[in-house]
Amino acid sequence: MSYISIPFGYVMKWLWEFIGDYGLAIILFTLATRLIILPLNIWIQKNSILMVKIQPEINFLKANAYGNTDAIAEGQLKIYKKAHYHPMLSIVPLIIQLFLLLCVMEIIYHPIEYLFSFDAQYITAIAEFLELDVSSSSYQIGIVNAVKNGTLTATTAVAGVPQEAVAEIVDALSSFDTNFLGMNLSVVPSEAWGLYILVPAFAGFSSWLLAFTQNKSNVLQKEQSSWNKYGLMAISVGISLYLGFFVPAGTAVYWIAGNLIAIIQMYLLNWAINPKKYVDYEALEESRTALSAAKEFGAQDKKDPNYKENRRREKEDYKKFKSVAGRKIVFYSEKSGFYKYYKELIEELLKRSNLNIHYVTNDPNDVIFGLAEKEPKIKPYYIGLKKTAVLMMLADTDMFVMTTPDLDKFYLKRSYIRKDAEYVYVPHDTYSAHLAAREGAFDAFDTVFCVGEHTKRELQKIEEVYGLKKKTLVEFGFPFIETLIAAGEKANKERAEHPSDKKEILIAPSWQEDNILDSCLDDLIQGLYGEGRRVTVRPHPEYVKRYGYRLSKILEKYKDYDRDKLVFETDFSVNKSIYTSDVMITDWSAVAVEFCFATKRPAIFIDTKMKVINPNWEKIGITPVEITLRNEIGVSIAKDKAGEIMGVIEELSGKEKEYKQKIENRLSTFLYNLDGTAAKKGADYILSSLMQKQNERKKAKEQKDDK
Repeated sequence: MSYISIPFGYVMKWLWEFIGDYGLAIILFTLATRLIILPLNIWIQKNSILMVKIQPEINFLKANAYGNTDAIAEGQLKIYKKAHYHPMLSIVPLIIQLFLLLCVMEIIYHPIEYLFSFDAQYITAIAEFLELDVSSSSYQIGIVNAVKNGTLTATTAVAGVPQEAVAEIVDALSSFDTNFLGMNLSVVPSEAWGLYILVPAFAGFSSWLLAFTQNKSNVLQKEQSSWNKYGLMAISVGISLYLGFFVPAGTAVYWIAGNLIAIIQMYLLNWAINPKKYVDYEALEESRTALSAAKEFGAQDKKDPNYKENRRREKEDYKKFKSVAGRKIVFYSEKSGFYKYYKELIEELLKRSNLNIHYVTNDPNDVIFGLAEKEPKIKPYYIGLKKTAVLMMLADTDMFVMTTPDLDKFYLKRSYIRKDAEYVYVPHDTYSAHLAAREGAFDAFDTVFCVGEHTKRELQKIEEVYGLKKKTLVEFGFPFIETLIAAGEKANKERAEHPSDKKEILIAPSWQEDNILDSCLDDLIQGLYGEGRRVTVRPHPEYVKRYGYRLSKILEKYKDYDRDKLVFETDFSVNKSIYTSDVMITDWSAVAVEFCFATKRPAIFIDTKMKVINPNWEKIGITPVEITLRNEIGVSIAKDKAGEIMGVIEELSGKEKEYKQKIENRLSTFLYNLDGTAAKKGADYILSSLMQKQNERKKAKEQKDDK
């Protein structure tokens, strides 16, 4: 700091010599520094206004995606980039203020060096003569005090210092008045007590006043949470009390002056750059209300009567999982509804091996717990999402199987314990690998089970385009479609034997921006709701996960409708509506494939904004199947025609045989292993891979023993 403070020392010296009062010089120095950084403060004022301007958009994002930290973080970053907002800019003034504070402390502790510019060797020699600790910050103040009390005079002989130099130093320091408003600014209050105790009190009060006015009038600070407002106030007051008590009173004068000037500056900036001209405060208040309601909705799990019991279960199951040694395979599921994508595969593994199936689920009501009661080789564990992130990083297993993509991208990471663990992705839909998934969604997997030739071709092309290490691509298929086809055939038979006079209509949208629920649900329901029809709305599981608050508002809106005519289905472990419906209406959801292939009936696709999870999908150079399939297994209509949906349904009802043939032809080339062997192929790979790992360990152990 001695080198950094030199230019500031010259400023302080000039002000002191100009005005002749040490305290006023400190105050003027404070004002000068504030003027120097005024352009930065103007920039920060504009940046703060920008932050508050985009706050409604951020609040609505947080409300709509409440609980989904990944979606919020991703969306907030996009908002910042679009608005050119710099979130870290607000800490720059704090850094500068602390830097200037350290400079002021350096100058006040070393007045002889900065205000008088005497030879440093002479100063050190005099300090040693006076038996002052030169390693102490206050030794120069000690020299000043020695001159004031007569311990050091012009005639004092100091070894190594010419007599005329001693006389010059004493003469200069004799006229150095450090008093201001009846207090010696070189005194440390904790050493003097008495009236000096007012110094930290005034410093603390000035910080409280600054924080109070900022909470009321600062464009950004007044929008912060109570913790930010009052937590920062408490920290600021605490620092001020400490500074005022344990450093020279002159530092406190600088601090107090700085706080008071900052208050004046804030009001001047608010007058010059008025936030009310730029910020829509009505939208801001509306967004606050939405976010508050979302938080209340998000807290419902804590109001669940089973909340404490689930926390206890999680703790016990986590401990149980960690205690198991020699795990071969672990399956992971986010919700009970995902078991259906593992069902046939797990059943095949249980039938053909003595493997214990360790099954981690984030759902305390997962169907796996009921299955485990009948099958002792299934070992289920309820672990909440946050705890799962930790569990995965510390997992010790040969193989980890999951239907969740984006491994290593967000909160779910590969194991830090077992670098050789094999991570296997099992598909939960039949759509593309480059449009319907994020860029790099499968990069961290070692093995991907492919639903059809299109998936394999896409993944190979992704590896080629990005120069990635080749993964093991298993020609798997989609066993769940076999269950749906069987159920669909059974439902069709029952429909033929017992025809119903009520038409079953399923609305099954995706979750992307501009999906049916967010864009045209009202038009669809108004066009469909009526006698002779039963409409089932089945939100996408990801929509429920990301936008629970938004869904709650929809449910509230339609709560008084006749349940025989309109129902919302949110239990994804049940799939009856998929294969018993006469017609499906969707946008870009992969469930359309399941419906069409299971029932052999066409779907109606609403042309909402295309579901693009990977904006760079065109780099792969392959047209995604979700684009080509739309007019092969159904018909597309414009979003603004949603209110006329009954006319489209009636038109399709006369083409059922035509579409049945088209759908059967497309199905025959779309999926691997439609002969019922998909689960067998998957189990073959898993058992073979686990056996290979076991043999490699055995061989490595034998080689080690031989050595």
